[in-house]
Amino acid sequence: MEFEHIPVLYNEVMEALDIRPDGIYVDGTVGGGGHSSGICGRLSQAGTLIAVDRDTAALEAASARLAEYECRKRFLHANYSDTDIIAEAAGRKVDGILLDLGVSSFQLDNAERGFSYMHDAPMDMRMNEDDILTAYEVVNGYSEKELARIIREYGEEKWAARIAQFIVRERANDPIRSTGQLTEIIKAAIPARARRTGPHPAKRTFQAIRIEVNDELGHLKEAVSKLPDLLESGGRLAVISFHSLEDRIVKNEFDRRLDPCTCPKEFPVCVCGKVADVKKVTRKPVTPSEEELEINPRARSAKLRVIEKL
Repeated sequence: MEFEHIPVLYNEVMEALDIRPDGIYVDGTVGGGGHSSGICGRLSQAGTLIAVDRDTAALEAASARLAEYECRKRFLHANYSDTDIIAEAAGRKVDGILLDLGVSSFQLDNAERGFSYMHDAPMDMRMNEDDILTAYEVVNGYSEKELARIIREYGEEKWAARIAQFIVRERANDPIRSTGQLTEIIKAAIPARARRTGPHPAKRTFQAIRIEVNDELGHLKEAVSKLPDLLESGGRLAVISFHSLEDRIVKNEFDRRLDPCTCPKEFPVCVCGKVADVKKVTRKPVTPSEEELEINPRARSAKLRVIEKL
């Protein structure tokens, strides 16, 4: 299958990274190479792109797409939270880092990966196919209480308890083996009146299971807390999130970096000596224009936040 992905907030990302021709830039979620194409197109032969992804199919597609560019390129099969691996590949502090979070269009549209409720496929949802945990284990092995917690917290689904109850009841007869089965169970669990409005009834539950399978929020928190340490002075970290859970983590970690003081609030002055080593580039999140949304509706919930190393 051809790896097609429309890069979200493309122009805004290129402006935010403020790319130097001879710099070193990290695309921590290279996907099909959409944003990386823009980075490479702005780099000279002395510049370097470090392309990182958990998905080997993404790396293969990005390698082919970026072959025409003359800058140096390193492709890493790793997670963007693997900061030691990224730092070793860079060899020095870097000039910019991009994270484009969530699941790619390729993964959603590739039915056999099991990410989409629009296709009937095996219960997988792994971004890294070498990982052990799959959606099958989550859906068929987690307790009703744990399923409800995951669906409620990661999917922000008001019918989480009822969906978990229906899943457990159904799997008692036979394991739930396909995304099509799961989608029908979710539809049955949500009352008809609630299904008439809003997104597809399975959207939030599929999101929750995918986040659990890939530990997306854990990796994100670790990455956003550590990646600024890899930046050269003037280097920028740009993060595109797609739902409130991701954006909250990015905002909180950025705020912690911007105000690292650990003194008790009642202290009149700071005595801990911790000072900010970054500054905000975006005062508030950058969101897609109406023109972009007409071309790429999947960008609707995207938010871009950027900080710069002092």
